[in-house]
Amino acid sequence: MALTAGIVGLPNVGKSTLFNAITKAGAEAANYPFCTIDPNVGIVEVPDERLRKLTELVVPKKTVPTAFEFTDIAGIVEGASKGEGLGNKFLSHIREVDAICQVVRCFVDENITHVSGKVDPINDIEIINLELILADMESVEKRWTRVTKMVKQKDKDAMAEEPVLAKLRDAFENEKPARSVEFTDEEYALVKGMHLLTIKPMLYVANVAEDEIVDADTNEYVNRVREFAAQDDAQVIVVCAKIEEEMAELEDDEKEMFLEELGIKESGLDQLIKAAYHLLGLATYFTAGVQEVRAWTFRKGMKAPQCAGVIHTDFERGFIRAETVAYDALVETGSMAAAKEAGKVRLEGKEYIVKDGDVMLFRFNV
Repeated sequence: MALTAGIVGLPNVGKSTLFNAITKAGAEAANYPFCTIDPNVGIVEVPDERLRKLTELVVPKKTVPTAFEFTDIAGIVEGASKGEGLGNKFLSHIREVDAICQVVRCFVDENITHVSGKVDPINDIEIINLELILADMESVEKRWTRVTKMVKQKDKDAMAEEPVLAKLRDAFENEKPARSVEFTDEEYALVKGMHLLTIKPMLYVANVAEDEIVDADTNEYVNRVREFAAQDDAQVIVVCAKIEEEMAELEDDEKEMFLEELGIKESGLDQLIKAAYHLLGLATYFTAGVQEVRAWTFRKGMKAPQCAGVIHTDFERGFIRAETVAYDALVETGSMAAAKEAGKVRLEGKEYIVKDGDVMLFRFNV
């Protein structure tokens, strides 16, 4: 599953600090715009308590978590769609990701400059969202000119595409993203082929000060971001990028103690990773044997042979059946043998739609 979420935002909102924490990759973070010119890409493990529990049950020689990719994209500025700042280079980098995590500054710090001169998260969001819409508008207008000419020639493909473009033009003129438009399945297939920026799913990351992370509900900026995001049915994750970067250097047990001292159950980063993972419609199934317990990423809705193919193409090509047990049932019974005795293990065929948390053993022949 080579899918990636891009971290975007205005300069100096904490993008690279957050990226450092996510990947421990050391992307440069400096107090000036455009310190990140080329996108930094990093792989991060997806936190999953179920993997730890399966490891305790099976006691394998090794445990392998599933992973997710984040891309740190340099700060966008007003006018980016017209080439301001590093303009179209940023937009092309966003075009290459599958989902967008927009970092929004929700803290006041006189030592860290703000490109607009003041902290105003909604204004920041609107600047970025409008730049993405303007870039998409340009793409659609170019397409519109060509398609309308083809419609006059009774071209069937053009006649199918014209109403879709009309919907998009109307949305963009009203400063609405493509993802806010209702499309039929056929129309959506056409839209996907246009590689629009605003069709990508988005979540917002509210970056707060260190002393506000425990009680972020009292942060006026965070509440304003939540109200805005609700209009777009988007999720908001609250983090303190500075704290997360510090925690990234700690061992797991030290991290747990640190979170306990702060009075937090789960780090903002773990919440962000999970949210970005699910934003893309991804889920996890497991394989569990004495050699290895492993988590595998798949797209929700995939059938058993496709999920087998995530491990190896031969598994999909020669798929016979899948021995399957739900994670909860396996934990409840205590072992695969006990699960079989209890009738919890099922034999699933080619039409089985894999569920998040399934523990699977694939049978195949090539």
